[in-house]
Amino acid sequence: MTHRSVLPQQAALESVGADTPGSRDETAHGLPAARRGTGREHERGETGGAHTKPRRRHAVPAAEAAGTAEHGSGDVPLGLGRVFVLAKGGEPLMPCHPARARELLAGGRAVVARRAPFVIRLTHRTHSESQVDGVEVRIDPGSKRTGIALSEDRTQTRRDGRSVSVRRGLVTVELRHRGTQIRDGMLRRAGYRRRRRSANLRYRAPRSGNRTRPRDWLPPSLLHRVDSTLSLVRRLCRYAPVTAIHVERVAFDTCAMAGAEYREGTLAGTEIRAYLRDSWERACAYCGASGVPLNIEHIRPRSQGGSGRISNLTLSCVPCNKAKGTLPVEVFLASRPARLRRLLAQTQADLHDAAAMNTTRNRLVEALSTLQRPLHCWSGARTHWNRTAMALPKSHTLDALLTGHLDHENGAVLVRVPQQVLVVTATGRGSYARTTPDRYGFPRLLRPRVKQHYGFATGDLVRADLARGKWPGRWVGKIAVRASGQHRLTTATCRFDVSHRNLRLLQRGDGYTYTISPEIIG
Repeated sequence: MTHRSVLPQQAALESVGADTPGSRDETAHGLPAARRGTGREHERGETGGAHTKPRRRHAVPAAEAAGTAEHGSGDVPLGLGRVFVLAKGGEPLMPCHPARARELLAGGRAVVARRAPFVIRLTHRTHSESQVDGVEVRIDPGSKRTGIALSEDRTQTRRDGRSVSVRRGLVTVELRHRGTQIRDGMLRRAGYRRRRRSANLRYRAPRSGNRTRPRDWLPPSLLHRVDSTLSLVRRLCRYAPVTAIHVERVAFDTCAMAGAEYREGTLAGTEIRAYLRDSWERACAYCGASGVPLNIEHIRPRSQGGSGRISNLTLSCVPCNKAKGTLPVEVFLASRPARLRRLLAQTQADLHDAAAMNTTRNRLVEALSTLQRPLHCWSGARTHWNRTAMALPKSHTLDALLTGHLDHENGAVLVRVPQQVLVVTATGRGSYARTTPDRYGFPRLLRPRVKQHYGFATGDLVRADLARGKWPGRWVGKIAVRASGQHRLTTATCRFDVSHRNLRLLQRGDGYTYTISPEIIG
Protein backbone atom coordinates (compact mmCIF):
# COMPACT_ATOMS: atom_id res chain seq x y z
CA MET A 1 0.00 0.00 0.00
CA THR A 2 3.00 2.29 0.27
CA HIS A 3 3.33 4.46 -2.81
CA ARG A 4 6.62 5.76 -4.18
CA SER A 5 5.39 9.36 -4.16
CA VAL A 6 4.86 9.18 -0.39
CA LEU A 7 8.19 7.61 0.53
CA PRO A 8 10.72 8.75 -2.07
CA GLN A 9 13.12 5.81 -1.91
CA GLN A 10 14.16 4.80 -5.40
CA ALA A 11 14.19 1.19 -6.49
CA ALA A 12 17.64 -0.07 -7.43
CA LEU A 13 18.43 -1.97 -10.61
CA GLU A 14 22.04 -2.78 -9.82
CA SER A 15 24.19 -3.45 -6.79
CA VAL A 16 27.37 -1.78 -5.66
CA GLY A 17 30.26 -2.64 -3.38
CA ALA A 18 29.87 -4.76 -0.27
CA ASP A 19 30.79 -3.84 3.28
CA THR A 20 34.57 -3.58 3.49
CA PRO A 21 35.60 -2.29 6.92
CA GLY A 22 39.22 -2.01 5.85
CA SER A 23 38.43 0.36 2.99
CA ARG A 24 37.39 3.24 5.30
CA ASP A 25 34.29 3.64 3.18
CA GLU A 26 31.08 2.27 4.70
CA THR A 27 28.97 3.70 1.89
CA ALA A 28 31.03 1.96 -0.84
CA HIS A 29 31.69 5.32 -2.50
CA GLY A 30 34.92 5.05 -4.45
CA LEU A 31 35.47 1.33 -3.81
CA PRO A 32 38.97 0.23 -4.90
CA ALA A 33 39.18 -1.88 -8.06
CA ALA A 34 40.93 -4.78 -6.33
CA ARG A 35 39.51 -6.19 -3.14
CA ARG A 36 42.05 -6.50 -0.37
CA GLY A 37 43.10 -10.03 0.45
CA THR A 38 41.79 -11.63 -2.72
CA GLY A 39 44.44 -10.74 -5.27
CA ARG A 40 41.93 -10.32 -8.10
CA GLU A 41 39.60 -7.67 -9.41
CA HIS A 42 35.86 -7.47 -8.90
CA GLU A 43 33.90 -9.25 -11.58
CA ARG A 44 30.70 -10.80 -10.28
CA GLY A 45 31.49 -10.00 -6.68
CA GLU A 46 33.57 -13.11 -5.93
CA THR A 47 35.48 -12.71 -2.68
CA GLY A 48 37.03 -16.16 -2.38
CA GLY A 49 35.73 -16.65 1.15
CA ALA A 50 33.30 -19.26 2.43
CA HIS A 51 29.70 -18.57 3.46
CA THR A 52 29.40 -15.39 1.44
CA LYS A 53 26.32 -14.33 -0.47
CA PRO A 54 26.64 -14.10 -4.26
CA ARG A 55 26.60 -10.54 -5.50
CA ARG A 56 25.46 -9.09 -8.77
CA ARG A 57 27.55 -7.15 -11.21
CA HIS A 58 28.89 -3.84 -9.99
CA ALA A 59 27.99 -0.52 -11.49
CA VAL A 60 29.96 0.76 -14.47
CA PRO A 61 33.05 2.64 -13.26
CA ALA A 62 32.99 6.39 -13.60
CA ALA A 63 36.00 6.46 -15.92
CA GLU A 64 34.30 4.05 -18.33
CA ALA A 65 31.07 6.06 -18.16
CA ALA A 66 32.99 9.25 -18.89
CA GLY A 67 34.65 7.63 -21.87
CA THR A 68 31.33 6.37 -23.19
CA ALA A 69 29.76 9.79 -22.86
CA GLU A 70 32.71 11.44 -24.54
CA HIS A 71 33.54 8.97 -27.33
CA GLY A 72 30.16 7.30 -27.78
CA SER A 73 26.83 8.71 -28.86
CA GLY A 74 27.16 11.81 -26.71
CA ASP A 75 24.06 11.07 -24.63
CA VAL A 76 24.37 11.68 -20.90
CA PRO A 77 23.49 8.43 -19.08
CA LEU A 78 20.76 8.35 -16.46
CA GLY A 79 21.31 6.76 -13.06
CA LEU A 80 19.55 6.30 -9.77
CA GLY A 81 19.68 9.12 -7.28
CA ARG A 82 21.83 8.64 -4.22
CA VAL A 83 20.67 8.23 -0.62
CA PHE A 84 21.87 10.54 2.14
CA VAL A 85 24.04 8.88 4.79
CA LEU A 86 24.92 10.12 8.28
CA ALA A 87 27.69 8.84 10.51
CA LYS A 88 27.09 7.40 13.96
CA GLY A 89 27.38 10.84 15.51
CA GLY A 90 25.12 12.49 12.93
CA GLU A 91 27.85 13.96 10.69
CA PRO A 92 27.14 13.80 6.93
CA LEU A 93 28.95 11.23 4.80
CA MET A 94 29.06 10.69 1.06
CA PRO A 95 25.66 9.69 -0.39
CA CYS A 96 25.41 6.04 -1.36
CA HIS A 97 23.56 3.91 -3.90
CA PRO A 98 19.98 2.85 -2.96
CA ALA A 99 21.02 -0.82 -3.13
CA ARG A 100 23.85 -0.10 -0.72
CA ALA A 101 21.44 1.64 1.64
CA ARG A 102 19.11 -1.37 1.66
CA GLU A 103 22.05 -3.64 2.33
CA LEU A 104 23.11 -1.56 5.32
CA LEU A 105 19.58 -1.46 6.68
CA ALA A 106 19.03 -5.20 6.21
CA GLY A 107 22.32 -6.01 7.94
CA GLY A 108 21.54 -3.84 10.96
CA ARG A 109 24.45 -1.51 10.26
CA ALA A 110 22.16 1.49 9.65
CA VAL A 111 18.81 2.85 10.76
CA VAL A 112 16.34 5.21 9.08
CA ALA A 113 16.97 8.75 10.26
CA ARG A 114 14.41 10.47 8.04
CA ARG A 115 11.91 9.25 5.51
CA ALA A 116 11.37 12.30 3.29
CA PRO A 117 13.93 12.99 2.01
CA PHE A 118 15.24 9.50 2.77
CA VAL A 119 18.25 9.59 5.12
CA ILE A 120 19.96 6.71 6.91
CA ARG A 121 22.35 6.79 9.86
CA LEU A 122 25.13 4.28 10.43
CA THR A 123 25.20 2.53 13.78
CA HIS A 124 28.89 1.58 14.03
CA ARG A 125 31.06 3.74 11.80
CA THR A 126 31.99 7.25 12.89
CA HIS A 127 32.95 10.22 10.76
CA SER A 128 36.67 9.88 11.54
CA GLU A 129 36.65 6.27 10.28
CA SER A 130 35.10 7.17 6.93
CA GLN A 131 36.48 8.68 3.77
CA VAL A 132 34.60 11.85 2.81
CA ASP A 133 35.46 13.63 -0.44
CA GLY A 134 32.72 16.26 -0.35
CA VAL A 135 30.00 17.37 -2.75
CA GLU A 136 28.92 20.71 -4.16
CA VAL A 137 25.47 22.32 -4.19
CA ARG A 138 24.38 24.01 -7.41
CA ILE A 139 21.30 26.25 -7.52
CA ASP A 140 19.25 27.52 -10.45
CA PRO A 141 16.78 29.98 -8.84
CA GLY A 142 13.40 30.63 -10.38
CA SER A 143 10.26 32.59 -9.63
CA LYS A 144 7.95 29.58 -9.28
CA ARG A 145 10.45 26.69 -9.18
CA THR A 146 14.07 26.46 -8.10
CA GLY A 147 16.40 23.67 -9.17
CA ILE A 148 18.96 22.36 -6.69
CA ALA A 149 21.52 19.67 -7.47
CA LEU A 150 24.24 17.86 -5.55
CA SER A 151 27.19 17.09 -7.80
CA GLU A 152 30.62 15.58 -7.53
CA ASP A 153 33.48 16.86 -9.69
CA ARG A 154 36.47 14.60 -10.16
CA THR A 155 39.45 14.32 -12.47
CA GLN A 156 39.49 11.21 -14.65
CA THR A 157 42.17 9.91 -17.02
CA ARG A 158 40.98 9.24 -20.55
CA ARG A 159 42.17 6.47 -22.81
CA ASP A 160 44.68 8.76 -24.48
CA GLY A 161 46.26 9.57 -21.11
CA ARG A 162 44.86 13.09 -20.79
CA SER A 163 43.21 14.15 -17.52
CA VAL A 164 39.74 15.67 -17.82
CA SER A 165 37.17 16.88 -15.34
CA VAL A 166 33.91 14.96 -15.07
CA ARG A 167 30.79 16.02 -13.21
CA ARG A 168 28.48 13.43 -11.72
CA GLY A 169 24.99 14.30 -10.54
CA LEU A 170 24.10 12.66 -7.23
CA VAL A 171 20.76 14.18 -6.18
CA THR A 172 18.47 16.66 -7.94
CA VAL A 173 15.70 18.57 -6.18
CA GLU A 174 12.97 20.78 -7.60
CA LEU A 175 11.66 23.26 -5.03
CA ARG A 176 8.20 24.61 -5.82
CA HIS A 177 7.45 27.94 -4.15
CA ARG A 178 4.11 29.16 -2.93
CA GLY A 179 4.66 32.88 -3.54
CA THR A 180 1.57 33.07 -5.78
CA GLN A 181 -0.63 31.56 -3.06
CA ILE A 182 0.77 34.01 -0.51
CA ARG A 183 0.06 36.96 -2.79
CA ASP A 184 -3.49 35.77 -3.53
CA GLY A 185 -4.13 35.21 0.17
CA MET A 186 -3.00 38.71 1.08
CA LEU A 187 -5.14 40.24 -1.67
CA ARG A 188 -8.11 38.21 -0.47
CA ARG A 189 -7.56 39.37 3.10
CA ALA A 190 -7.28 42.98 1.96
CA GLY A 191 -10.58 42.63 0.12
CA TYR A 192 -12.29 41.26 3.23
CA ARG A 193 -11.00 44.12 5.34
CA ARG A 194 -12.01 46.70 2.76
CA ARG A 195 -15.54 45.36 2.65
CA ARG A 196 -15.88 45.29 6.43
CA ARG A 197 -14.64 48.86 6.84
CA SER A 198 -16.82 50.25 4.07
CA ALA A 199 -19.96 48.32 5.05
CA ASN A 200 -19.79 48.73 8.84
CA LEU A 201 -18.76 52.39 8.99
CA ARG A 202 -20.66 55.26 7.39
CA TYR A 203 -17.49 57.31 7.21
CA ARG A 204 -13.91 56.42 7.88
CA ALA A 205 -11.15 58.95 7.60
CA PRO A 206 -8.33 57.83 5.30
CA ARG A 207 -5.34 56.48 7.11
CA SER A 208 -2.13 58.43 6.66
CA GLY A 209 0.57 56.81 4.56
CA ASN A 210 3.46 57.63 6.90
CA ARG A 211 4.11 54.05 7.98
CA THR A 212 7.75 53.12 7.50
CA ARG A 213 9.31 49.81 6.53
CA PRO A 214 12.81 48.44 7.07
CA ARG A 215 15.39 49.28 4.48
CA ASP A 216 15.66 45.74 3.09
CA TRP A 217 11.95 44.98 3.34
CA LEU A 218 10.52 42.50 0.84
CA PRO A 219 6.89 41.49 0.32
CA PRO A 220 6.04 38.17 2.00
CA SER A 221 5.54 36.47 -1.37
CA LEU A 222 9.10 37.39 -2.43
CA LEU A 223 10.70 36.82 0.95
CA HIS A 224 9.24 33.30 0.92
CA ARG A 225 11.28 32.43 -2.17
CA VAL A 226 14.50 33.37 -0.40
CA ASP A 227 13.62 31.71 2.89
CA SER A 228 12.46 28.42 1.37
CA THR A 229 15.58 28.12 -0.81
CA LEU A 230 17.84 28.91 2.14
CA SER A 231 16.00 26.42 4.36
CA LEU A 232 16.34 23.58 1.86
CA VAL A 233 20.03 24.27 1.15
CA ARG A 234 20.74 24.42 4.89
CA ARG A 235 19.03 21.05 5.26
CA LEU A 236 21.12 19.56 2.46
CA CYS A 237 24.24 20.79 4.25
CA ARG A 238 23.17 18.67 7.24
CA TYR A 239 22.59 15.57 5.11
CA ALA A 240 25.61 15.77 2.77
CA PRO A 241 29.24 16.96 3.15
CA VAL A 242 28.82 20.20 1.19
CA THR A 243 32.14 21.91 0.43
CA ALA A 244 30.94 24.72 -1.90
CA ILE A 245 27.77 26.40 -3.15
CA HIS A 246 27.26 27.57 -6.73
CA VAL A 247 24.30 29.81 -7.58
CA GLU A 248 23.16 31.31 -10.86
CA ARG A 249 22.84 35.05 -10.38
CA VAL A 250 20.78 36.09 -13.37
CA ALA A 251 19.29 39.51 -14.11
CA PHE A 252 16.47 40.31 -16.54
CA ASP A 253 16.17 43.50 -18.55
CA THR A 254 12.50 44.26 -18.07
CA CYS A 255 12.72 47.37 -20.23
CA ALA A 256 13.96 45.35 -23.18
CA MET A 257 11.33 42.68 -22.49
CA ALA A 258 8.61 45.33 -22.71
CA GLY A 259 9.37 45.68 -26.43
CA ALA A 260 7.48 48.40 -28.27
CA GLU A 261 5.99 49.79 -25.06
CA TYR A 262 9.41 50.89 -23.84
CA ARG A 263 9.94 54.65 -24.18
CA GLU A 264 8.91 55.79 -27.68
CA GLY A 265 6.72 52.88 -28.68
CA THR A 266 3.24 52.33 -30.06
CA LEU A 267 1.65 54.09 -27.07
CA ALA A 268 3.63 57.31 -27.41
CA GLY A 269 1.26 60.30 -27.48
CA THR A 270 -1.95 58.31 -27.08
CA GLU A 271 -4.14 56.68 -24.42
CA ILE A 272 -4.88 53.02 -23.79
CA ARG A 273 -8.58 53.28 -24.71
CA ALA A 274 -7.86 55.09 -27.95
CA TYR A 275 -5.08 52.64 -28.82
CA LEU A 276 -7.35 49.63 -28.25
CA ARG A 277 -10.19 51.15 -30.28
CA ASP A 278 -7.88 51.72 -33.22
CA SER A 279 -6.21 48.31 -32.92
CA TRP A 280 -9.44 46.31 -32.80
CA GLU A 281 -11.39 48.59 -35.18
CA ARG A 282 -14.00 49.43 -32.51
CA ALA A 283 -15.29 45.84 -32.50
CA CYS A 284 -15.40 43.01 -29.99
CA ALA A 285 -12.33 40.80 -30.22
CA TYR A 286 -14.33 37.69 -29.31
CA CYS A 287 -17.44 37.90 -31.52
CA GLY A 288 -16.71 40.84 -33.86
CA ALA A 289 -19.77 42.88 -32.81
CA SER A 290 -19.52 46.62 -33.54
CA GLY A 291 -21.71 49.60 -32.68
CA VAL A 292 -22.28 48.28 -29.14
CA PRO A 293 -20.79 49.34 -25.79
CA LEU A 294 -17.31 47.84 -25.41
CA ASN A 295 -15.34 47.08 -22.25
CA ILE A 296 -11.61 46.74 -21.72
CA GLU A 297 -11.00 43.01 -21.24
CA HIS A 298 -7.98 41.18 -19.82
CA ILE A 299 -7.03 38.34 -22.16
CA ARG A 300 -5.48 36.45 -19.27
CA PRO A 301 -7.69 37.12 -16.23
CA ARG A 302 -6.25 39.04 -13.31
CA SER A 303 -7.35 36.24 -10.99
CA GLN A 304 -4.97 33.90 -12.84
CA GLY A 305 -1.97 36.20 -12.73
CA GLY A 306 -2.71 38.32 -15.80
CA SER A 307 -1.03 41.71 -15.89
CA GLY A 308 -2.33 45.13 -16.91
CA ARG A 309 0.09 45.52 -19.81
CA ILE A 310 -1.29 46.68 -23.12
CA SER A 311 -0.43 43.31 -24.66
CA ASN A 312 -2.86 41.64 -22.24
CA LEU A 313 -5.77 44.00 -22.98
CA THR A 314 -8.41 43.88 -25.66
CA LEU A 315 -11.98 45.06 -26.32
CA SER A 316 -15.04 42.97 -25.52
CA CYS A 317 -18.77 43.50 -25.64
CA VAL A 318 -20.78 43.11 -22.45
CA PRO A 319 -22.23 39.63 -23.23
CA CYS A 320 -18.81 38.21 -24.16
CA ASN A 321 -17.22 39.82 -21.14
CA LYS A 322 -19.73 38.16 -18.82
CA ALA A 323 -19.57 34.83 -20.63
CA LYS A 324 -15.78 34.65 -20.51
CA GLY A 325 -15.48 35.63 -16.86
CA THR A 326 -12.30 34.03 -15.49
CA LEU A 327 -12.04 31.34 -18.15
CA PRO A 328 -8.73 31.00 -20.00
CA VAL A 329 -8.94 32.43 -23.48
CA GLU A 330 -7.91 29.05 -24.95
CA VAL A 331 -11.02 27.48 -23.44
CA PHE A 332 -13.38 30.33 -24.29
CA LEU A 333 -12.31 30.53 -27.95
CA ALA A 334 -11.74 26.81 -28.51
CA SER A 335 -14.40 26.77 -31.25
CA ARG A 336 -13.01 29.93 -32.94
CA PRO A 337 -9.34 29.20 -33.67
CA ALA A 338 -8.86 32.16 -36.04
CA ARG A 339 -9.76 34.73 -33.39
CA LEU A 340 -7.73 32.81 -30.81
CA ARG A 341 -4.61 32.99 -32.97
CA ARG A 342 -5.06 36.73 -33.43
CA LEU A 343 -5.37 37.28 -29.69
CA LEU A 344 -2.41 35.11 -28.80
CA ALA A 345 -0.27 36.82 -31.44
CA GLN A 346 -0.34 40.11 -29.52
CA THR A 347 0.16 38.70 -26.02
CA GLN A 348 3.59 38.89 -24.43
CA ALA A 349 5.16 37.26 -21.43
CA ASP A 350 4.29 38.76 -18.06
CA LEU A 351 6.98 40.66 -16.22
CA HIS A 352 5.98 39.32 -12.80
CA ASP A 353 8.52 36.51 -12.80
CA ALA A 354 11.32 38.70 -14.16
CA ALA A 355 10.64 41.40 -11.57
CA ALA A 356 10.58 38.81 -8.79
CA MET A 357 13.96 37.43 -9.86
CA ASN A 358 15.53 40.88 -10.09
CA THR A 359 14.25 41.74 -6.63
CA THR A 360 15.37 38.57 -4.85
CA ARG A 361 18.65 37.67 -6.56
CA ASN A 362 20.87 39.80 -4.32
CA ARG A 363 18.96 38.85 -1.17
CA LEU A 364 19.37 35.15 -2.02
CA VAL A 365 23.13 35.52 -2.38
CA GLU A 366 23.31 37.34 0.97
CA ALA A 367 21.25 34.61 2.64
CA LEU A 368 23.38 31.78 1.21
CA SER A 369 26.56 33.48 2.42
CA THR A 370 25.45 32.83 6.01
CA LEU A 371 25.91 29.05 5.57
CA GLN A 372 29.70 29.33 6.08
CA ARG A 373 30.46 27.64 2.75
CA PRO A 374 32.46 29.03 -0.20
CA LEU A 375 29.90 30.77 -2.41
CA HIS A 376 30.36 31.22 -6.17
CA CYS A 377 28.01 33.22 -8.40
CA TRP A 378 27.65 32.51 -12.11
CA SER A 379 25.78 34.08 -14.99
CA GLY A 380 22.85 32.58 -16.84
CA ALA A 381 24.78 32.79 -20.12
CA ARG A 382 27.35 30.28 -18.85
CA THR A 383 24.59 27.87 -17.85
CA HIS A 384 23.04 28.19 -21.30
CA TRP A 385 26.45 27.62 -22.89
CA ASN A 386 27.00 24.45 -20.85
CA ARG A 387 23.51 23.14 -21.62
CA THR A 388 24.00 23.71 -25.35
CA ALA A 389 27.38 21.95 -25.30
CA MET A 390 25.93 18.95 -23.46
CA ALA A 391 22.87 18.87 -25.78
CA LEU A 392 20.42 18.69 -22.87
CA PRO A 393 16.87 20.06 -22.68
CA LYS A 394 16.00 22.95 -20.41
CA SER A 395 14.75 22.31 -16.90
CA HIS A 396 15.53 23.78 -13.52
CA THR A 397 17.26 20.62 -12.30
CA LEU A 398 19.40 20.21 -15.40
CA ASP A 399 20.32 23.89 -15.30
CA ALA A 400 21.32 23.46 -11.67
CA LEU A 401 23.65 20.59 -12.60
CA LEU A 402 25.21 22.73 -15.33
CA THR A 403 25.64 25.84 -13.18
CA GLY A 404 29.25 26.88 -12.76
CA HIS A 405 32.47 26.31 -14.63
CA LEU A 406 32.45 23.30 -16.97
CA ASP A 407 35.43 23.41 -19.30
CA HIS A 408 33.88 21.28 -22.02
CA GLU A 409 36.25 22.71 -24.61
CA ASN A 410 39.06 20.78 -22.93
CA GLY A 411 37.06 17.58 -22.47
CA ALA A 412 35.05 18.25 -19.31
CA VAL A 413 31.70 16.43 -19.46
CA LEU A 414 28.60 15.72 -17.41
CA VAL A 415 28.70 11.93 -17.14
CA ARG A 416 25.65 11.22 -15.01
CA VAL A 417 22.18 12.69 -14.42
CA PRO A 418 19.81 11.31 -11.75
CA GLN A 419 16.84 9.78 -13.51
CA GLN A 420 14.42 10.84 -10.75
CA VAL A 421 13.86 14.29 -9.30
CA LEU A 422 12.81 14.87 -5.70
CA VAL A 423 9.98 17.41 -5.93
CA VAL A 424 9.66 19.50 -2.76
CA THR A 425 6.47 21.59 -2.66
CA ALA A 426 6.04 24.34 -0.07
CA THR A 427 2.65 23.99 1.59
CA GLY A 428 3.00 26.15 4.70
CA ARG A 429 2.37 25.34 8.33
CA GLY A 430 -1.22 26.46 8.67
CA SER A 431 -3.01 29.76 9.05
CA TYR A 432 -3.31 32.39 11.76
CA ALA A 433 -6.99 32.94 10.98
CA ARG A 434 -9.43 32.21 13.79
CA THR A 435 -12.41 31.73 11.47
CA THR A 436 -13.03 30.27 8.04
CA PRO A 437 -14.76 32.85 5.84
CA ASP A 438 -17.13 32.24 2.98
CA ARG A 439 -16.71 33.65 -0.52
CA TYR A 440 -17.97 37.04 0.65
CA GLY A 441 -15.67 37.33 3.66
CA PHE A 442 -18.23 36.54 6.35
CA PRO A 443 -17.22 34.08 9.11
CA ARG A 444 -18.53 30.62 8.29
CA LEU A 445 -17.11 28.50 11.15
CA LEU A 446 -14.63 28.76 13.99
CA ARG A 447 -11.21 27.15 13.80
CA PRO A 448 -9.62 25.36 16.76
CA ARG A 449 -7.11 27.31 18.82
CA VAL A 450 -4.60 24.43 18.91
CA LYS A 451 -2.88 22.68 16.03
CA GLN A 452 -2.28 19.26 17.62
CA HIS A 453 -5.05 16.80 18.38
CA TYR A 454 -4.27 13.49 20.07
CA GLY A 455 -0.58 13.99 19.36
CA PHE A 456 -0.95 14.62 15.62
CA ALA A 457 -0.88 17.81 13.55
CA THR A 458 -1.92 18.52 10.00
CA GLY A 459 0.84 17.56 7.58
CA ASP A 460 2.37 14.74 9.65
CA LEU A 461 3.51 11.62 7.82
CA VAL A 462 1.81 8.64 9.48
CA ARG A 463 1.19 4.95 9.01
CA ALA A 464 -2.27 3.49 9.44
CA ASP A 465 -2.75 -0.21 10.25
CA LEU A 466 -6.37 -1.23 9.67
CA ALA A 467 -7.42 -4.81 10.38
CA ARG A 468 -10.98 -4.56 9.10
CA GLY A 469 -13.45 -2.14 7.58
CA LYS A 470 -13.64 -0.59 4.15
CA TRP A 471 -9.88 0.14 3.94
CA PRO A 472 -8.04 -2.86 5.41
CA GLY A 473 -4.27 -3.03 5.21
CA ARG A 474 -1.31 -0.76 5.86
CA TRP A 475 -1.43 2.80 4.50
CA VAL A 476 1.16 5.57 4.55
CA GLY A 477 0.34 9.20 3.92
CA LYS A 478 -0.29 12.62 5.42
CA ILE A 479 -3.16 13.58 7.67
CA ALA A 480 -5.44 16.53 8.30
CA VAL A 481 -6.39 16.50 11.98
CA ARG A 482 -9.79 17.01 13.54
CA ALA A 483 -10.72 17.69 17.14
CA SER A 484 -12.94 14.59 17.18
CA GLY A 485 -9.97 12.27 16.60
CA GLN A 486 -11.21 11.04 13.21
CA HIS A 487 -8.37 12.35 11.08
CA ARG A 488 -8.38 12.54 7.29
CA LEU A 489 -5.60 10.40 5.78
CA THR A 490 -4.43 11.23 2.25
CA THR A 491 -2.30 8.74 0.36
CA ALA A 492 -1.09 8.73 -3.23
CA THR A 493 -4.17 6.79 -4.39
CA CYS A 494 -7.05 7.53 -2.01
CA ARG A 495 -8.32 9.55 0.93
CA PHE A 496 -10.40 8.39 3.89
CA ASP A 497 -11.01 8.98 7.60
CA VAL A 498 -9.20 6.97 10.23
CA SER A 499 -9.15 7.04 14.01
CA HIS A 500 -6.09 8.36 15.81
CA ARG A 501 -5.80 5.02 17.64
CA ASN A 502 -4.78 3.31 14.38
CA LEU A 503 -2.10 5.84 13.47
CA ARG A 504 1.62 5.77 14.07
CA LEU A 505 3.74 8.88 13.59
CA LEU A 506 6.56 8.46 11.06
CA GLN A 507 7.69 12.04 10.58
CA ARG A 508 6.51 15.43 11.74
CA GLY A 509 5.21 17.83 9.13
CA ASP A 510 7.74 20.48 8.14
CA GLY A 511 5.66 22.61 5.77
CA TYR A 512 6.67 20.68 2.62
CA THR A 513 5.42 17.72 0.64
CA TYR A 514 7.79 15.30 -1.07
CA THR A 515 7.14 13.42 -4.30
CA ILE A 516 9.23 11.95 -7.09
CA SER A 517 9.03 12.72 -10.79
CA PRO A 518 11.15 11.42 -13.69
CA GLU A 519 13.75 13.62 -15.31
CA ILE A 520 12.63 15.03 -18.64
CA ILE A 521 15.45 13.39 -20.61
CA GLY A 522 14.32 9.94 -19.41
